[in-house]
Amino acid sequence: MKKRYTACLLLAMLAGALPGYGARETAASSEEISQQTEAEPSQEETDSGAAPIVYMTTDISSDALMAVYEALGAELPDENVAVKISTGENGSNYLRPELIQELVQEVNGTIVECNTAYGGDRASTAYHMQLAEDHGYTAIADVDIMDADGSMTLPVTGGTRLTENYVGSHFENYDYYVVLSHFKGHSMAGFGGAIKNISIGIASSDGKAHIHSGGTGGSMWGGDQDAFLESMAEAGKSVSDYMAGNMLYINVMNRLSVDCDCTGSPAEPDMHDIGILASFDPVALDQACIDLVYSAEDGESLIQRIESRNGLLTLEHAEEIGLGSRTYDLVSLDG
Repeated sequence: MKKRYTACLLLAMLAGALPGYGARETAASSEEISQQTEAEPSQEETDSGAAPIVYMTTDISSDALMAVYEALGAELPDENVAVKISTGENGSNYLRPELIQELVQEVNGTIVECNTAYGGDRASTAYHMQLAEDHGYTAIADVDIMDADGSMTLPVTGGTRLTENYVGSHFENYDYYVVLSHFKGHSMAGFGGAIKNISIGIASSDGKAHIHSGGTGGSMWGGDQDAFLESMAEAGKSVSDYMAGNMLYINVMNRLSVDCDCTGSPAEPDMHDIGILASFDPVALDQACIDLVYSAEDGESLIQRIESRNGLLTLEHAEEIGLGSRTYDLVSLDG
């Protein structure tokens, strides 16, 4: 029997159940994240305007990953399912194949990625495929580098920074996306989770440069920071709009370094692992992860990284343009 709590109550329970949780205030206000109902809502209620559900387990294992996926009750097609991950640079904290294998094979998924725009071992398709093999991904599923044949263009509606988003041309080959993200810090975005995985992650190498420049076509590295953060939200919305709801999102909160998996020598994590969370709403999912980091007694380093990059702006803008909701119901699968 699943247990359902308001976000605030569950965080209080975690304070007693997990080492390292304490009295730190969450990123969202108590009023914001406690707008809940007493009965567990159905998916129909969620679709009709109730706060989106975020499922959580504190276990980090293949079985736990399957549990949060099954809790969503998603109906996936029998084929043409993509599992979007970050293949990670050598030496990074990328999601290990032994953790994700059962889920990937359960959904008959193809692991998908796009090339980087900054160099490294994933800057070309040939090198990227070799790295995917080295990291064990090709042993568990087919791997598709979606921009191996260039880009396709998605319209951006309701944005203030972008009018178009450029994604790998193979993006249209899939009928459903399972977005499987390693939640962690990021040197430019502050943090990386579901929104970053569907924006920068699905963007082609040219599209990545476009997002980083805030849509100006200028320098990837010298553009306006807020424009970059808002462009990520807008690019993510273009992907979500195109898929018309045929997406689900899972964040794994382990190896919580301040650095992302695009870094081959990330800082060693100085906070404890938290768990696995899943939702149909990428904004709610990332917000729940942020709230858990802010409530952790040992989350100072990651919080400093997020705030020093103004990372919460991505969530604020994503909600403003209709990508998702920062208010959510958090449902524990433990116990």
